[in-house]
Amino acid sequence: MEADPAATLRAHGLSVTAQRLAVLRAVNRYPHGSAEVIADAVRADIGVVSRQAVYDALGVLTEKGVLRRIQPAGSPALFDPRSGDTHHHAICRACGAVVDVDCAPGQAPNLTEAAKSGFLIDEAEVLYWGKCPTCRQATAAAPPG
Repeated sequence: MEADPAATLRAHGLSVTAQRLAVLRAVNRYPHGSAEVIADAVRADIGVVSRQAVYDALGVLTEKGVLRRIQPAGSPALFDPRSGDTHHHAICRACGAVVDVDCAPGQAPNLTEAAKSGFLIDEAEVLYWGKCPTCRQATAAAPPG
């Protein structure tokens, strides 16, 4: 996403509103945050705003390609400010932390098998599941019980 949220909105043909600017700032502060996390951050930033206004802004920003929406199994939708490239996500099974995982440099995602289905594949989304370093360390440090 561009450094200037107003310019980002205009570049995607969107009106610049206080709610949209606050949502963009919140998603940048809390990448991979849920709508609830984003709504709380928006309220802290600009005061009273309805949950529906935040959901509407997230929907429009996702539809226009400003944000990327991911929905891991068993999790609410999460919003990613990094929408203009192909990357994947690693998710901690213990704490739910989410981090970006870049594709291997120079490697296109292997879509050959999926293309055999007859689908015209235009995107691949990969979720890696495991334990983050913090949770691994906590598990290793915990006394046997």
